Amino acid sequence: MSKILSVFALVIPLLAAVPTLAAESRPVCSERAKFLNALSSVHSESPVAMGLGANGSVVEVLASKTGSWTILVTSPNGTTCVVAVGEGWETLKTTPGPTA
Repeated sequence: MSKILSVFALVIPLLAAVPTLAAESRPVCSERAKFLNALSSVHSESPVAMGLGANGSVVEVLASKTGSWTILVTSPNGTTCVVAVGEGWETLKTTPGPTA
């Protein structure tokens, strides 16, 4: 809960640029660099995984050594949104799959 509150506290000034809507109806969005800087400086989070969605969006997972994590989605128009935050991130060890 404290992670969620601190992320929102970081982006409250950014909300002035977003039309007023219920908090549950829209994720918090801004420039990617602002999120990366804030998450790095406040939570020591850095990118650990990323992927390209079918619609051209880039999905990024940022995590810290203490286990906090954030998922960002950057749309093709350049807008980045926080879509999830949490605690207890673990990087799984991959095991080789069967060979054909």
